[in-house]
Amino acid sequence: MTLTISVLILIFLAIFGTPLFAVILAVSILGFHYLGVNLSVIAIEIYRIADTPVLVALPLFTFAGYILAESQTSHRLVRLTRAFIGCMPGGLAVVAFIACAFFTAFTGASGVTIVALGALLYPALTEAGYRDKFSLGLVTSSGSLGLLLPPSLPLILYGIIAQQMNIGKNVAINDLFLAGIFPALLMVLMLSLWGLWENRRNPIPCEPFSSKKAVAALRESIWEIPLPFFVLGGIYGGFFAISEAAAVTAMYVMVVEVFIYKEIKISRLPSIMRESMVMVGGILLILGVALASTNFLIDAEVPMRIFNLIQAHVTNKIVFLILLNILLLILGAILDIFSALVIMIPIILPVAVNYGIDPVHLGIIFLANMQIGYFTPPVGMNLFIASYRFDKSITELYKAAMPFMIVLLAALLIITYFPALSLFLIQR
Repeated sequence: MTLTISVLILIFLAIFGTPLFAVILAVSILGFHYLGVNLSVIAIEIYRIADTPVLVALPLFTFAGYILAESQTSHRLVRLTRAFIGCMPGGLAVVAFIACAFFTAFTGASGVTIVALGALLYPALTEAGYRDKFSLGLVTSSGSLGLLLPPSLPLILYGIIAQQMNIGKNVAINDLFLAGIFPALLMVLMLSLWGLWENRRNPIPCEPFSSKKAVAALRESIWEIPLPFFVLGGIYGGFFAISEAAAVTAMYVMVVEVFIYKEIKISRLPSIMRESMVMVGGILLILGVALASTNFLIDAEVPMRIFNLIQAHVTNKIVFLILLNILLLILGAILDIFSALVIMIPIILPVAVNYGIDPVHLGIIFLANMQIGYFTPPVGMNLFIASYRFDKSITELYKAAMPFMIVLLAALLIITYFPALSLFLIQR
């Protein structure tokens, strides 16, 4: 009776806005007390996560992303992609998809992409002749593209959580970085093809290629073009570990934006550091207490009990994956991606592994669902950000984003049922 009352109180507190870390910590304390385990295990678990070498990549990549978001990188990225791709049929729509994907990969924040790039792309699309509904849906749905591309923070966080769980299979962040490339490209390709099909009766004039504009765009972005090569080339060329690549990226971005482009004043750096570290601090606090609760779940054999319960009704792996996608889409619409990761991965991962699903593939499925969940009605976060940013009603956003959601759901099915797409570049 005491346990039931305590759980009900925690649910009540969570509903009325108690910080997530406090609720998770309370669940851990209650669970360990119920099992008769010394509560010092919680402090030990928090120390264990602090002792993870790759953890330093989170604040460094976050800091680099915040600097890029504060600078004029978004403008240069759009001009660069437009100079080379704008001459293609539907080129500006393709520019929007690619620019949003790469910007989100580095900033790690979908809302930032809509605010920073939306102000450029939305008017540009409508002026070029794209329908308002199409332009609005494109910018809203593209705000979360790029979560599968390195150095995406959710990819790193998933890897850290999975490594701490000791599930018997290796989940290297290097592998996650590679695994997300083809699924992300598939999503961009399918959205681009949909853009061409949608505008087939309203052909948009192609912007003629100009070598002068292309060279000017290259010169303008010459210092930022090497960024992806720093991350991927440095890691897979054997020059850097993940944490070292994060340090080099953060230093490079700071030098370029502060001392070369001079778009960020030195006096502004402390506030950018503070803002980025507040976000990281919140993630790490939730992560620390979540791993403590994970320890409790494992001790109480909760994942195994869930697996046995599901297996009693669902013996088919295909059916399990369908149900998993439905669950994750709902979670993506009501939870931010970091909360969803730390709460659900400890429960879902052991169950999925027992169904024979590769943990790296599961990470890509999870983040692909979260990416779509950002603009899933009725409460997807991107819908409200776009509504505020472009002064449109939320019902207009629902209608505008729905076709793009259907396209991405089709891509999600391919990603889910063709694991080779995710695992092709890695040795499993």
